[in-house]
Amino acid sequence: MRPAPPLAKRVPKTDVVHGERREDEYSWLRDKASPEVTAYLEAENAYTDAVMKGSEAFQDALYKEMLARIKEDDSSVPYKRGPYVYYARTETGKQYPIHCRRRDVPGAPEEITLDLNRMAEGHAFLSLGVHTVSDDARLLAYSVDFTGFRDYTLHVKDLETGAVLADRVEKVSSAAWSADNSILFYVTEDEAKRPYRLWRHRLGAAADDLLLEETDALFRLGVFRSRSRKVVFAAARSFTSGEYRWLPAAEPFGEWRMIRPREKDHEYDVDHGVDAAGERFWIRTNGGGRRNFRLVTASLDDTRGERWTEVLAHRDDVMLEDFDVFARHVVVHAREDGLIRLRVLRPADTVSHHVEFPEPTYEVDEEANAEFDTDRYRFRYQSLVTPASVFDYDMEGRTLALLKRTEVLGGFDPTKYRSERIHATAPDGTRVAISLVTRADAARDGSSPMLLTGYGAYGLPYPVNFSSSRLSLLDRGVSVAIAHVRGGGEGGKRWHDAGRMLAKPNTFTDFVAAADHLVAQGYTARDRLVIEGGSAGGLLIGAVLNLRPDLCAAAVLRVPFVDVINTMLDESLPLTVGEFEEWGNPKDRAYYDVMKSYDPYDNLARRRYPALLVRTSLNDSQVMYWEPAKYVARLRARSPQTQVLFKINMAAGHGGASGRYDYLREIAFDYAWILGRLGRAA
Repeated sequence: MRPAPPLAKRVPKTDVVHGERREDEYSWLRDKASPEVTAYLEAENAYTDAVMKGSEAFQDALYKEMLARIKEDDSSVPYKRGPYVYYARTETGKQYPIHCRRRDVPGAPEEITLDLNRMAEGHAFLSLGVHTVSDDARLLAYSVDFTGFRDYTLHVKDLETGAVLADRVEKVSSAAWSADNSILFYVTEDEAKRPYRLWRHRLGAAADDLLLEETDALFRLGVFRSRSRKVVFAAARSFTSGEYRWLPAAEPFGEWRMIRPREKDHEYDVDHGVDAAGERFWIRTNGGGRRNFRLVTASLDDTRGERWTEVLAHRDDVMLEDFDVFARHVVVHAREDGLIRLRVLRPADTVSHHVEFPEPTYEVDEEANAEFDTDRYRFRYQSLVTPASVFDYDMEGRTLALLKRTEVLGGFDPTKYRSERIHATAPDGTRVAISLVTRADAARDGSSPMLLTGYGAYGLPYPVNFSSSRLSLLDRGVSVAIAHVRGGGEGGKRWHDAGRMLAKPNTFTDFVAAADHLVAQGYTARDRLVIEGGSAGGLLIGAVLNLRPDLCAAAVLRVPFVDVINTMLDESLPLTVGEFEEWGNPKDRAYYDVMKSYDPYDNLARRRYPALLVRTSLNDSQVMYWEPAKYVARLRARSPQTQVLFKINMAAGHGGASGRYDYLREIAFDYAWILGRLGRAA
């Protein structure tokens, strides 16, 4: 029998917001320490396992076929930093990477810097945060979290002796070394997990110096070194503005200098390098209403905005997404029509050129580029049909060298699959891109099942990555599509603006338009369509299910942000205050009314929904476990005819299982459920 919360023992929580009475009959599920809450969550897991019991053999078969495609003993491409090259490798049967290095000379022996498998012994979860080596290559500052709640503790390891020093700091989010190897700058979090204090720590010292405290709850602090290693930056950022201070890395007790004070709606990012005039700051800025950013340089001695020199002008149709500064080149990541193009600049003579890519939809990301004085740029390229491939690009010779393509074992043949990029039309006439991959022989008569996903928040483009696990769907005839809806970053800042705050409903209607278009064009049919999303993408799916419950046959919601108003009213929770600039503050009536129109929890109705699989983790610090728990409980009460399964990882955080084998088991479970709903469980 499926679980039912003992409501008779509970008094609903009531609030009055803007004169409206709000009742939350499941607020008691927030009590994480309550044995009753634990029992309820365990009962949900037991019910899910009972329903899925008949699929256990299929789950195991999926797991084994996904595992069989992976080279279990593998290694990343080594990257150079100082006298060493660094890399990570995996071993068969071990859950986590082993971080290593060796001197950059022929025949040099391997040195293991961190074996995450040994560190994880006795723990169900492990996540590595900070990982930064001192300039003399002797000391490693690293942080680990064993809970999934992103509670990272900073340690320092002597890489020559292997000893972990007594230096230890809790709740660290970022760290950077000074040039003399004796000082570590680090940032700590407050009780709401907001990085807000910058400290200076001398190794072995009993007390640390507090250098800066960010008092504005909209802003988060971070500290990092420039690639040139000459500068330490302290950055304060909100979702809509930023502010940088800097310090020569060789002067850890010097004065921190401001680059430009924060201004409303002005975001900027900074790195240190050179141009034709010598040593300069390179700045990506969207001040003055130029939302998609431009690239400028500034003197170290005079960083006033009126003295900036423009290198790349703002363009309405091109988003300047990122930039990497080297001794003789700057590489710009520019997104046009949703796709990244790399532009290489040579500051000495202002010559520039582009790196072109051949596929209709793809993903490009920077790899480790730790050396400043180099003419080679390393990046990772992949698509829905091309496995992740690491390239070195000669910025002077303009040639590409493939260093490694992730092996897909078992005879993977990319010609058996077809990658496309098409467009749907939203109700207001906006074109919404859809990336999709199908078997090359897939019919366009509505007979093909499909998994459609989306995200649409924070200005983040949905990555068009390769997945060897996804082949378990494709080879069973299930096509996979991504709806690049507004709120994401595919169309630059204006695309983001058109799907956040008061414009958030566009995200949901874009997704509906994408699904309707795929059906209308014969890629799939409603009774063969599964939709899915995680985190803010879980909000997307929850809102769409209320808007159009007829849209699909089934849905998967992973760590879904489905209790929007209650969460955004609680300023004690991690992320809430900072995200007023993404969702709005419901204490303002205009934002409250818009949130109320789409909040998945508020809008659950007494009607039948598609079959649902909802996932969460008990130690999630980004979307608290109780949001999906409350959502499922209310859904069960209001729609008893809806088939819903609730799966809780009781020892993980926002990303689910941390071990690579455990993570594959989770994917196998999800795929077994999806394929079962689509009649392809074989």
